[in-house]
Amino acid sequence: MQDVEIGIERVARFFTPIYQSLLTSGSFDNPKKNTEQIWVQVDLGSEKKIDEIKLLPAVLPLVFLNSYGFPARFILEVSNDPEFKSAIPIANNIANDYPDPIDKVCAFTANGAKGRYVRLTATLLRQKQLALTKMMVVSNGKDIAEGCTVTSSTKLTLWPDMLTRPPRPQGEFVVTNNPGNVTQEDTWSPVANQTKIPANGSVQLGEGIFKKTMENNIGYLLSSFTVDQMVRSFRVRADKPVQPFDEKLHKLWMVYLPGSESARYLMGAGNTLRWTENKELRKRMNEIVDVIDVCKEPDGYIMAYPKKEIFVHENGAYVRAWVVHGLADAGFAGNKKAFSLLRQYGDWFNGSCYLPELLRRAGQGTQGIIPMTRTYFTPVGKSKDIQVAQQYFQENYWLDQLINRDEKAIWQYPYDRPHCYLITALEPYLDMYRATGDKKYMDATMGGWDLFHDCWEHVGGAISICEGREGTDLYPPKSYYLNRNTGELCGNIFWIYLNHRLNLLYPKEEKYVTEIEKSIYNIAIANQEGQDGIRYSSRLVGRKDPARHINTCCEAQGSRLYGALPEFIYSTANDGVFVNLYAASSISIPLKKGTLSLKMSTQFPYDPKVKIDINASKDIQATIHLRIPSWASQVVLVMVDGKKIATGNPGTFLTLDRKWKNGDVISFSLPMEFKLSKYMGAERIASMDRYALEYGPLLMALVGKEGQKEILSMKSNPEKLIKELKPIDGKPVHFAIEGNPDLEYLPYLEVKDEAFTCYPEIKK
Repeated sequence: MQDVEIGIERVARFFTPIYQSLLTSGSFDNPKKNTEQIWVQVDLGSEKKIDEIKLLPAVLPLVFLNSYGFPARFILEVSNDPEFKSAIPIANNIANDYPDPIDKVCAFTANGAKGRYVRLTATLLRQKQLALTKMMVVSNGKDIAEGCTVTSSTKLTLWPDMLTRPPRPQGEFVVTNNPGNVTQEDTWSPVANQTKIPANGSVQLGEGIFKKTMENNIGYLLSSFTVDQMVRSFRVRADKPVQPFDEKLHKLWMVYLPGSESARYLMGAGNTLRWTENKELRKRMNEIVDVIDVCKEPDGYIMAYPKKEIFVHENGAYVRAWVVHGLADAGFAGNKKAFSLLRQYGDWFNGSCYLPELLRRAGQGTQGIIPMTRTYFTPVGKSKDIQVAQQYFQENYWLDQLINRDEKAIWQYPYDRPHCYLITALEPYLDMYRATGDKKYMDATMGGWDLFHDCWEHVGGAISICEGREGTDLYPPKSYYLNRNTGELCGNIFWIYLNHRLNLLYPKEEKYVTEIEKSIYNIAIANQEGQDGIRYSSRLVGRKDPARHINTCCEAQGSRLYGALPEFIYSTANDGVFVNLYAASSISIPLKKGTLSLKMSTQFPYDPKVKIDINASKDIQATIHLRIPSWASQVVLVMVDGKKIATGNPGTFLTLDRKWKNGDVISFSLPMEFKLSKYMGAERIASMDRYALEYGPLLMALVGKEGQKEILSMKSNPEKLIKELKPIDGKPVHFAIEGNPDLEYLPYLEVKDEAFTCYPEIKK
């Protein structure tokens, strides 16, 4: 494949509506031809000599790999007349169907023909639209069409602006093989985390919002699909008996992403079982792992799709990453067979013939880097896992863009639809830094962190960039759209895990925990609807998304996070513990001279008071680092046994290094305050100002009387509003507004199906 020129557009920019229409119309199985004659042409600016014309097809790797919009019959011509009344034919394919090129570049010799205009006329379409990802007009080895004007006869031509776009940084090919990126293990200088995730079972949740969220997740997992439904795809691939597919299930998520249904459960259950035991949850987890084991191939291949379908839809990246996450989480929960399967598959994959094409040809290929680095940081990891990531998935131009804080790295990523999923590529680069010590990986990770934080994060923490439907320019920096698809839960789960990894590396950098805290309360918990389902997006105006129970990507990642909540509260160090989040919980920490146990009592964020009881079998020297949140309105006075011992400044960690005795009590209150942020995004309304309200880490939502369809405004002004907010008795963190008796503010995480807005207009 090295010498085959292949053009790519991983998933077209109208991906979602096209995808949905093709699934419902059956166009994959029997494409419907359209006989309307349409054309698209490039104006070279003046008469030019042309040696060759190349057409690069668009690709939708959905049910099977095929092009989208490449004409079945067409004429390719050159002319000096913009109306083509006279023209030089370059290619004439109107008598018979031109073979579907899939993703191969179609090159047509022009033999030095001269002309100003190049036109492609489609006389018969495979689908209802004409689509290409580039038209290269080659003269003396140079693409002279780059940057030229494009016109079309109809709106049925998709993305005409792309035809003369600049070349992509690593070319227009699917083969990505860079052995020069590979570094040898004996040159590595691994970087250890300064703190660790607490040991399994060492953190227990007390009564509070975290425990309720975790219990809801257990109920969600146990009330969703049966084990037979979740492992069906593995059995089908292994040619083992199965029951007929239940047509009540969602085919997109249960058929076209084979294996993701099992991965969802393994991620959710595996993380949960690290902290609390549930016999039925574990039984089903083990059954799924057993089926994967029984269905594996002799060479270690385990996926639920046949090897030859690795480029179909998102099998090679999305599904593969989720299954690896699921097996790793099951392994850390105590299922040793899961680690064995992970290693066997890793060995198969590291020698796979598909590697050179997986980054480009597999849908959302960038997240294909996840499985290698995740596997490396398990008990069965090998240096080869990192080296394969370097050779086949490392994108040096993208690393440079990230290091330079180039905004195009995110919103105009050239090889895929711009997406919050690019965060998933930052996590592996951070892993590669930890494995090798190569600073460029850390520099790129930090550049990516800055870009997302500064340009694509809503007030409240939601990641504002999502899959585009209207072009690659859909989510420019600081667009902060409110009414378009935004705030995908997946994006915030990835954001939480990225910040968590940075927190373990740099435990005294309080900003990473602030990001985790915002995302957990305002996005993750806000998107859980009891045990009934998990929402896809975090809408900030109108009504929330309905909860889903169909195996979406956001259900999978949401369930993964809900099960892992205890690990974000504390992190452990050789000399003690960091208290990162404030939630009712307890932790037992083994130290050199004994065990230190902490029991935290709090109803935060509904009550700012925190009490930590110390339990120790004997007096023990230890360090307790208390996070003083950056949102705190003033310094925090910390008491031990009722006596003031220290004050902590917002945005820092207060270190208490002393000899602790059994029965010591740490107590303090977190001063929460209101904060108004004016909306400055792309959906500003003329002569109208809108503001978001936060209370401590909580994003607040404005709601009205029951049945009210729309909440847009209130009578007040920004200077007075905060003083007009009055607590409502019996409803913690709910506030009435003077002069607005029909409205109240409440935490966004409590909004259900009522109308609300996080950005009301404040009218004087």
